[in-house]
Amino acid sequence: MTAATRILEPAPAASSAPEPQAVPLIDPSTGKPLLDPETGEQMMGIPAPQATPFLDPETGEPLMDPATGDPLAAAAAPTPAPTPEATKEAISAANDAKEAVSQKSETAGDMIDTLDRMAIQMGHMRLSLWDVIFGSAIVLFVIIGAWFATKAIKILVARATRLDETQRLLAEKIITILVWAAAFFLGIDLLGIDLTALAVFSGAFGLAIGFGLQKTFGNLIAGIILLMDKSIKPGDVIAVSDQAGASTFGQIRKIGIRAVSITTRDQKEYLIPNENLMINQVENWSYSSKNVRIQVPVGIGYNCDIKLAEKLMLQAAGEVKRVKQTPPPVVWLDKYGENSVDFVIHCWISDPEEGVGNVRSEVLKNLWDLFQQSGIEIPFPQRDINLRGNAQFDQLVAAIAQRVDKTGKD
Repeated sequence: MTAATRILEPAPAASSAPEPQAVPLIDPSTGKPLLDPETGEQMMGIPAPQATPFLDPETGEPLMDPATGDPLAAAAAPTPAPTPEATKEAISAANDAKEAVSQKSETAGDMIDTLDRMAIQMGHMRLSLWDVIFGSAIVLFVIIGAWFATKAIKILVARATRLDETQRLLAEKIITILVWAAAFFLGIDLLGIDLTALAVFSGAFGLAIGFGLQKTFGNLIAGIILLMDKSIKPGDVIAVSDQAGASTFGQIRKIGIRAVSITTRDQKEYLIPNENLMINQVENWSYSSKNVRIQVPVGIGYNCDIKLAEKLMLQAAGEVKRVKQTPPPVVWLDKYGENSVDFVIHCWISDPEEGVGNVRSEVLKNLWDLFQQSGIEIPFPQRDINLRGNAQFDQLVAAIAQRVDKTGKD
C-alpha cells in the first residue's frame, strides 16, 4: 500500500463522537492540495475539530511534509457561517402564479412585478399588494364554487323521493356543512398560505371567534338535533308566546342555521333560536298526529230545553266542513252558571295550520240561527234591585211625593 492510497488518521481524541469520512488534504499555509511526492496523487485524511497531527496507521509515527519536513496536521474543520433566514411569502401560490404569468406575457409580468413591489414586511413574512389581489380572487372563486355546489345539492336532495321532508332537510344541512368545510381547506391549499404567518394573531383571533360564534354553533347543533329526532320539523303547528305573554300558534316554515321561522295566522313571522326550542317547553299540535280538538263554550237559559239545545249544538258543529265526522262532535254539560247553563262543544279538525278561530266562529254562527228558529234563549247578565223598607226610606219617599204634588199643582 503506497502513501498515496493510505487513509491517514489523526491522533485519537478524547471525544467519543462518531468518526467522520476521509477528505482531500489541503496545505494550511498555502491552501493548495497536498500531493504525494512519489505518485503525485491527492493525499486523503480525516478532518478534526482542531489541528491534529496525522499518524501513520502502520507505524504510529507522525507523518512529515515531504517539502518542509514539518509534521502534517489536519486543520480544524471549518464551521459553516450562519445563513440569514430567508424571507417567507405569506401566500406562496401568488409567487408561482406571478412566474407563470410572466412567462406567458411580459407586459402582464411587469404589471404584477409592480404590484408585488408594493409590500409590507412583518418579521420574516412579506405581504404584497399582488398577494392580496391574488388571495381575494381565490377566495371569491372558492365561495362562488361552494355556493353553486350547495344549490346543486338542494336540487338533488329535493329529487330524493324516498326521503321525507325532514330527512331531506337534514341531509341538505349536513352536506352543506361538509361542502363549505371542504371549500375552506381547498382555498387554503390553493392559496398555499403559510399558517405560521397568523401565529401572532391566532390566539386572540381564535378566542374572539370562540366567544362570537358560541351561540351560532350552539343553535346549529340544536337545529340538527331537532331534525334528527323529528320533534320539530317544517310544517308542524306549534304554540308560541309573544313578549307580552299572549300565546298564539303558528306553522314552522323553515329551520335555519340559527333560528326556526314560524308564521302565525296574521302573517307575523317569529324567528325563534333553535336552542330555545330544545330547552323550553313547546306545544306541538302536529307532532304525532295533526288531529286537534277544539272547544266551543255555549250558554243557554235555565228555562230552555236542555236536550233540544244539545241536539242543535251537535247539528251546528256537524255542518262545518272542516270538522271531522270521525271522531264525531260531542257536547258536555260544563256547569250551572250564575245566569246560564254552560255547555262545551268538542269537535276535531285535521288541518290546524288553517286556523282554529275560524272553525269556532262557524260553529257559533250556525248555532245562532238554530237557536233563533227553535226559541232557545242565549241569556245575558240581569240584575233585580230589591229596596228594603225602613223609617228613613219612608221619609225620603214622602218628601219626594210632596215635591211631585207641589210641582203638579203649579
